[in-house]
Amino acid sequence: GAAQQCVIGRGGEIRIESITVPPQVDRPQIVIRQGDSGVAILETQWWAASLVDELRSALVDQLASSRKNLAVRIEVQRFDSIPGQYALLDVKWRLRQTGTDERTPLTCRTVVQSPSGPTIDDLVIAQQNNVKRFAALLSQAADKSSSECPAVR
Repeated sequence: GAAQQCVIGRGGEIRIESITVPPQVDRPQIVIRQGDSGVAILETQWWAASLVDELRSALVDQLASSRKNLAVRIEVQRFDSIPGQYALLDVKWRLRQTGTDERTPLTCRTVVQSPSGPTIDDLVIAQQNNVKRFAALLSQAADKSSSECPAVR
């Protein structure tokens, strides 16, 4: 897991407590699914940043406008990349308000999927889109401070 990171928003402070990703995709090389259970590590195709860093920076961008004090934990369950089909991000996450009016933490599971063209570039764009969509959903949940998980649009 990554070290805690604080982001000071507009009057709020967001603490990213931890981000964990499956070991098979926790590497700089792009990993794609092949067949039913196989994966291929593309030694010559690399992410610009690690998945943990991508998630962190997307969350920081989205949550920077929050006025609340929040703590976030993220656990990526699946990060599937299938060229010519889709990119899928499956995340369990926990959001809690910190400070004076601590509510019960909101624990959710979100699956976002984007279609992908045949190239690795297409896949990368699809996964980046998933990460942004997930961060936007989490941000929406943070702003509403409701006790319900946000629906994926």
